[in-house]
Amino acid sequence: MGTDLTLPQHLDGLRSALIAFTRYADRAGLRASVPTTPDWTVRRLVAHQGMVHRWATAILRGQQADPDRIQQEGQVAPDPLEWLRDGAIDLAQAIHQAPDDLDALVFLHDAPPAKRFWARRQCHETTIHAVDALSASLGRYPKAADTWIADEIALDGIDELLTGFLTRERSRLRSEEPMTIAIRPDGGKVGWEVDVSAAPPVTRRTPDPRGDVELAGSPVALYLTLWNRSDEIGAPALWQDTAITWG
Repeated sequence: MGTDLTLPQHLDGLRSALIAFTRYADRAGLRASVPTTPDWTVRRLVAHQGMVHRWATAILRGQQADPDRIQQEGQVAPDPLEWLRDGAIDLAQAIHQAPDDLDALVFLHDAPPAKRFWARRQCHETTIHAVDALSASLGRYPKAADTWIADEIALDGIDELLTGFLTRERSRLRSEEPMTIAIRPDGGKVGWEVDVSAAPPVTRRTPDPRGDVELAGSPVALYLTLWNRSDEIGAPALWQDTAITWG
């Protein structure tokens, strides 16, 4: 199923991320640049996140959505942070109201059922972009200690990235010289090994990961590093150049 967290835990994570997002976006100001998302301003970040929330809500409700139109709406909203909150509240309601056997799009490998998938995906989507807002308020890449993120959320987000995103055909993580990257979270009962080659990566969960390159640290530091949102742990250039940058 790909996650040990419950639906309430993902919704709590989404709520905490939204609170952090609005706090740091307000502190930074809408015109501030975002170090972790090059060429973005806070206003564009808010518009993007609000668009994704509304797009996910439409999928959960079996409706159509025009992402370009929604994003433009966010760009011109008189109160963009209130617009962001409204979309997140509607998203949470849509998740609550969805049946447990919801038949809807999921797009990651090893994904939980659709209702659980969208709660998890939007928890991490919002958390990572809230980190972007934090980076705008700090004027730099954040460290784990700068964030509000709980270890269990970070570990779940690492798992979603490594088993769900990176193993897809469209993943850009490739190496002509095969290698294994080991991810070892401090205090974790499980880690991951990612086999990188000219083919799509293969990820394994393992209690004792070993590899040609090993990334070790706190769950939150690894979460931020693997999503290219922190320089606290040095990731190989291969990862920085080809792994996912935007959530």
